[in-house]
Amino acid sequence: MNTRLRWVSLLIVLMVFLAACSNNNNGAKVSNNPDNSGGNDGPKPVTFSFYGHYDWLTTAPWADNEATKWILDNKKVTVKPIQSGGASVEKLNTMIVSDDLPDVIFTDRGATVDRLVQARKLVALDEYYDKYPNFKKYVKESTLNLLRSEDGKIYQIPNWYTSGTFGNGGWMVNIEIYNELGRPKLETFDDLYNYLIKVRDTYPDVVPLEVGEKGAGLELLYGGFKEGVTSKFIGMRGYPEGDKLVSIYEDSAFQESMKYISKLFRERLITQDAITQTQDAVKEKVNTGRVAVMIESNITTYGAEGHRELTKVKPDGGYEIIWPIHKAGLDKKNIFVSGFESLGWNVNVITTEAKDPEAIFAYYDWLTGPEGQKVLFFGPQGLYWDEQNEDGSPIPNENYKNGDVNKRSETMRKFEDFNWAGNTTFIDKAKVSLEMALSEKLRSWETIAQSSVTWATSKDITEFVNVDPLPDSELGIISQQISDIFTVAFANMVFAKSDDEVASILEKTANDAEKAGLERLLEFKTEKWQANVKKINAEY
Repeated sequence: MNTRLRWVSLLIVLMVFLAACSNNNNGAKVSNNPDNSGGNDGPKPVTFSFYGHYDWLTTAPWADNEATKWILDNKKVTVKPIQSGGASVEKLNTMIVSDDLPDVIFTDRGATVDRLVQARKLVALDEYYDKYPNFKKYVKESTLNLLRSEDGKIYQIPNWYTSGTFGNGGWMVNIEIYNELGRPKLETFDDLYNYLIKVRDTYPDVVPLEVGEKGAGLELLYGGFKEGVTSKFIGMRGYPEGDKLVSIYEDSAFQESMKYISKLFRERLITQDAITQTQDAVKEKVNTGRVAVMIESNITTYGAEGHRELTKVKPDGGYEIIWPIHKAGLDKKNIFVSGFESLGWNVNVITTEAKDPEAIFAYYDWLTGPEGQKVLFFGPQGLYWDEQNEDGSPIPNENYKNGDVNKRSETMRKFEDFNWAGNTTFIDKAKVSLEMALSEKLRSWETIAQSSVTWATSKDITEFVNVDPLPDSELGIISQQISDIFTVAFANMVFAKSDDEVASILEKTANDAEKAGLERLLEFKTEKWQANVKKINAEY
């Protein structure tokens, strides 16, 4: 699932809050005017080109919606989108070779940014971070340090960064099925196995355990077999032991998790097309109630949509979030389903082609502050809100409360597409403030899931960011070979006919990975990881 979807989910959450809050008279109306925060007078007039470095991303025309039109009229900022045309790598290569880069590039952290830094095509932003107030206020110092390149300078502007906890991964159960089977204890993997057997034998048309698009939830099971770990370590092909990364194949918890997955699969307790199924197929099962238990990295989105669909027919049905299932004997408070990085999702970089890089940065700093976030999340003042609460959260007006819901949802989604410096800290604060004014009955499914479980069971893995080698380097090629070995082996283990076969595949895979250079790769990643630890603790 595309990472961007979780922010779309967050948008829906906030809309539900606001709608409910509009019927509650406890919210104090403090101001008719949005604050500009931190003494920042906002952006300077500027026009710049913007390129989203993703095959799937098409940036809509600027000023084609109420939010960006307001920014053009009131802040005199114009953005000229450049499209990837579904071939982002080729498009960027062409721009680099022809020395015709856009002013701003929106991309993943890592290889693309490193390449542009090495080519001296990016503007260092350190002095601007010191000059403008909002990023300094909302971004943790350790996060900024991790954005520093090898030369010690910062070239990146983060999107959807956080100074708190974030996580949408977790477990949920079908309430109707759970109630009918007597709501048995569901805490350990033994409990889960026994429950799935009952589901399989009682409801032949129901998937006992759903694991998401292309089996994405399978690797998440690893986190329940050992305290303090997440599936991030599977992706790294190594887990931390002291100050070193050790081969994941040596981890008894990983070995145990693979045997458990294989057992569930061969007993038909897991979706039999798990590794190949599409997102649409998963949604159809969830939304029609043909799922008894589900584990997924974006459970809040699946659960909320499925819950809404099922409760239309049976108000007491739907889905219920549960604490992560784990191995007996482990401390459940130290079990994690997912991980989060304080750096957020992706980054913006300003290239040396920009005529006024400071003005561009000033716009981004305004954008990430309270006024910018409100305009590009809820729309400009006067559209869906006229006043704000004491915490700066918009209070919905009559147009919001009584207008067409589908039209409003689509309109606000278009705003979010231009929120390139998303401030999770500010948005979460506004969300919590609004939630406190609501009765439990009015709170959204996402809110209950996040506040009670998914945030608490997400581990901060920021120290492990940017540990991968460049794809076209020798180690990058080795890394891809090791990844290919894992992909084949993982599928073979899922389809294995016995625990002994799983063990045999694990042994062969470990040997193949070592021959391909896993030890060298983990040494490289260990070095990068330890460098991150130093950056996090450094003072600049």
